[in-house]
Amino acid sequence: MDRTVLAYVVYLVISICLTVWVARTLSTNGRIFLADVMHGDERLADAVNHLLVVGFYLVNLGFVALYLKSGHRIDSAAGIFEELSVKIGVVLLVLGVMHLGNVYVLNRIRRRGMLDREQYPPVGPDGTTATAWGAPKPAGA
Repeated sequence: MDRTVLAYVVYLVISICLTVWVARTLSTNGRIFLADVMHGDERLADAVNHLLVVGFYLVNLGFVALYLKSGHRIDSAAGIFEELSVKIGVVLLVLGVMHLGNVYVLNRIRRRGMLDREQYPPVGPDGTTATAWGAPKPAGA
C-alpha cells in the first residue's frame, strides 16, 4: 500500500474518532448547562443539544474531509508521522476552537437569561417588607 494512502486512512480514522468522542462528551456534559440556559425546559435543551451536535459533526467532518489532501508524496515511515502530527494537530485545534465558541455563545445566552430573571423581585412588594434602603414605612404614613 502506498504510504500516502496509508497516511490518509490513519488520518481519517483518528480524526473521525476524535470528532465523535468530543461531540459525545460535549453533548453528555453540556445537557445540564443547556437546561439551565433554557430555564429548565428539558425538551428544548435536548433539541438544542441535538442541533448543536449535528452542526458540530457537519463542520468538523467537513473540515477533516477538506484537509485530507496532502501537498506531497510521503516516502518514509517518518514522513507518515510528520504528516499525521500536523494534520491531527490542526484538527484538534479546530475542535478546541469550536468547543470554546459554543461555550462562549451559550454562556452569553445564559447570562442574558440570568439578567432577565434578576430584574423581577422574588416576592411582590407588600408595603411591609424591609428593603436594602431601610426599614419598612408604616401603612398610612
